[in-house]
Amino acid sequence: MMNHVVLVGRLCQDVEVKHTESGVALARFNVAVTRNFKNSQGERDTDFVNCLLWRKSAEIFAQHTCKGSLVGISGQVRTHNYENKEGQKVYVTEIAADDFSFLESKAITESRRSGTPVGALASSMDNGAMLVDPLATNNGQAIDISDDDLPF
Repeated sequence: MMNHVVLVGRLCQDVEVKHTESGVALARFNVAVTRNFKNSQGERDTDFVNCLLWRKSAEIFAQHTCKGSLVGISGQVRTHNYENKEGQKVYVTEIAADDFSFLESKAITESRRSGTPVGALASSMDNGAMLVDPLATNNGQAIDISDDDLPF
């Protein structure tokens, strides 16, 4: 059997960490994931996926992200149900994350927190440090790669 999920999306709100009675940290958050295909109106739908992280990972994730942060989440689908106050059965599906990745720079996350438009960040940085070509060498020259150099 296999139960493994990988999501890439943006946080819908700031992550809040709560602690269980025994002191274990728990972060619950939603990730907005845009679908790869367009609907009948020509628009891409978005799924809002409930996720949770436990222990130190929850604390680190909350410290280094904010609403709008682009993140990668890896984990398992978990389902459970309960009866609400009205006696109705409520079904819950969520991703129990066991790994995550920050998919944007710390500077962009900090600009989101401060309310600075992300586009204004690049223009305010000295010599465009955020806009460096990832295929450039240390001296700024492009790397010459031919198809023969690739391993596949």
